[in-house]
Amino acid sequence: VQVCKAHLPAGRVRALVINTGVANAGTGEPGLATARASCEAVAGLLGIQADQVLPFSTGVILEPLPVDKLIAGLPAARDALKVDGWYEACHGIMTTDTVAKAASRRVTIDGKTVSVTGISKGAGMIRPNMATMLGFVATDAGIAEPLLRQLVREAADESFNCITVDGDTSTNDSFILIASGQSGARFADASAPGYAVLRQAVIDVACELAQAIIRDGEGATKFITIAVE
Repeated sequence: VQVCKAHLPAGRVRALVINTGVANAGTGEPGLATARASCEAVAGLLGIQADQVLPFSTGVILEPLPVDKLIAGLPAARDALKVDGWYEACHGIMTTDTVAKAASRRVTIDGKTVSVTGISKGAGMIRPNMATMLGFVATDAGIAEPLLRQLVREAADESFNCITVDGDTSTNDSFILIASGQSGARFADASAPGYAVLRQAVIDVACELAQAIIRDGEGATKFITIAVE
């Protein structure tokens, strides 16, 4: 989380590197060094800058990240990159999850087809304001950065920030919203035509992913929604 926060202001993010099994949390300076090393390794493979890579780790807390093993697996991960690799990705980020979690929406805005697709993981140590969960949502819409920052907060507040499984807290919670602009649909601000449709699609995907975490809660037998007025 600390390395991601340091890298985000540097410019455009080009890659995410995600590992499961070890959270690399509570590991101090050595943990920060291994997180940075994973970013540098990805950057070297892809020909980008290290601060254009965001690292995510989930799993056991206080265990050191086996960064050599992670780096050794990167060439295969790069070779497996593909446009429709969401199915493999949502399985790859599972820890104690019993089912993979993915959601997608497709909307038409000003004659252009816009897709919103995401994956998440999490099953326990969940309380409001996220916990032991990772969520990654991407859209091929082009969204100005200030509007994107606003949207990711709005989506989180209506989804991941509302859920709880057992009331426990955690360390590595992350929710990422990516906008590639590949569809040609562009949104400079919230008043742009069609933005309300896109915003709702993003929130719908985030809510479906968050609710999937609840349904897969460790030992959960019921799904309960509480409405507060």
